Amino acid sequence: MPLPRALRRLAPLLAAAALVAGCAAVPADAPSAPAGPPRLVVVIVADGLPQSQLLAYRDQYGPEGFNRFLNRGAWLAEAHYGHAYTVTAAGHATILTGATPRRTGIIGNEWRDRITGAPVYCTGDPAHGYLGHATNRMSGTSPRNLQAESLGDVLRRADPRSKVIAVSGKDRGAILPAGREGTAYIYMAQTGRFASTTYYMPSHPAWVEAFNAARPADRYFGARWEPLLPALAYGRSAPDGAPWVAKGDALPKTMGEGMGEPGPLFYASLLASPFADALALDFARAAIAGETLGQDDAPDILSVSLSAHDYVNHNWGPQSRISHDHVLQLDNLLAAFLRDLDRAVGRDNYVAVLTADHGFTAIPEFARTQGRDAGRRRGAEVLAAIEAGLAERFGAGPWVRGWSASGILLDRVRMAERGIAPGLVEAEARRLALEDPAMAAAFTRTDLEGDAPTAVPYLAAARKTWHPALSADLQLVPKPGWQFTSYPTGTTHGSPHREDTHVPVAFHGPRWVRPGRVDERAEVVDIAPTLAAILGIAAPSSAEGRVLPIRP
Repeated sequence: MPLPRALRRLAPLLAAAALVAGCAAVPADAPSAPAGPPRLVVVIVADGLPQSQLLAYRDQYGPEGFNRFLNRGAWLAEAHYGHAYTVTAAGHATILTGATPRRTGIIGNEWRDRITGAPVYCTGDPAHGYLGHATNRMSGTSPRNLQAESLGDVLRRADPRSKVIAVSGKDRGAILPAGREGTAYIYMAQTGRFASTTYYMPSHPAWVEAFNAARPADRYFGARWEPLLPALAYGRSAPDGAPWVAKGDALPKTMGEGMGEPGPLFYASLLASPFADALALDFARAAIAGETLGQDDAPDILSVSLSAHDYVNHNWGPQSRISHDHVLQLDNLLAAFLRDLDRAVGRDNYVAVLTADHGFTAIPEFARTQGRDAGRRRGAEVLAAIEAGLAERFGAGPWVRGWSASGILLDRVRMAERGIAPGLVEAEARRLALEDPAMAAAFTRTDLEGDAPTAVPYLAAARKTWHPALSADLQLVPKPGWQFTSYPTGTTHGSPHREDTHVPVAFHGPRWVRPGRVDERAEVVDIAPTLAAILGIAAPSSAEGRVLPIRP
């Protein structure tokens, strides 16, 4: 790493405990900041939180968490992702670039190299490793694959004094919002600590070492996740113990139960609990103190991706009582964090944004109890059916190389050897895919390369997901309620349907944001241009969104 970048990391440090203890805090009734950009932009990403679930429990929230955004902020009631493959990496890449996967190059969490067929991880980079931790082959260590600049990159170009820090329970939830010029810190399930990578620095600053030395994850060994409300308050959610959810959906839960002491299994288990989010927010507090975020006239950005809700919903579904309680836990955690921001930075000195990286599809078996068409389809069965049909038409294969993000990669070398035009094979694969009972749409490269307006269902969203140099030859869209999965329980996301695209987008910052509900459709790509306008800088160069009508 070049020396000037390393030296920038050695800005004056404060102990992590200073913020928590209230040192250098700004009183809540301090005078308003001078006119100009906010001192700090805080982006809070609740991983896997659908808008429908956020609103379902609105009457059970306190005033200072989610309701600070919903009641006293600008709330975009119809905010959606515009791309078809709604997964964690694609969403996190979109939020602060303002660009869809066709421009960011982050077409999924993982995909296959179009030439070699080798797996590619969204934030993988073999040139870099985690600081103080083992780095596996598919670990996320840098933004090398991100092809679009982020809001933080623009901000640091405008003022190199500005700092951009991103924190998450997942590598992709930190690295992609940080962009190329920010710094990412990731929860390490091996140790319960937070670490950065050699892409960002040769060693951690003192405040990170101090935070980790206190072993904060260990204090949750033996902690109990208790429901926040009486049992009757969860009556709007599905009862515990359904056969289509993973085990362990009932509360209370004791963390580390059956284990002798904290270790990798315990640290990993925290990720499906509110304690992982509590740790991420504590680390964010330490970052505010250690990096003196929001303390001068050079605006800073802090992105905090709270990963636990995604794990909860995958295991037990958004209709479950444990997921219901987890949203309430998030509300409490968020309220405490925002109150600390009020003291540390000043209520009138920062803008906060709430969003999610994707929504969630209901568990298919639960959906069927509600009279909806839904089901599971094993991805291997889809591939086998298409392979068999292609072999019958064009001769022995294999013709199918495998799944790649939201599509199927076909063997173009075999097409060349047989002298068969790729378009013929793609068209036949499309026909075969549409025979599958779980399929809503299938698109070939020819379909996706066009950019003319279209009324074909799902095609516009599929084009925003598709990257010509990276994506598979055939892009697939499941029917609403259906999912391609080999898991017999739980649920997932990744479709262009409302359950997966409709997410919270809300802003709070009285000096820069006009409170109120906005009903016109918005997209997540609008967040970055809107924040750029608030900061007084250019929007990221690849941004596809607009400035939202939320300014005073």
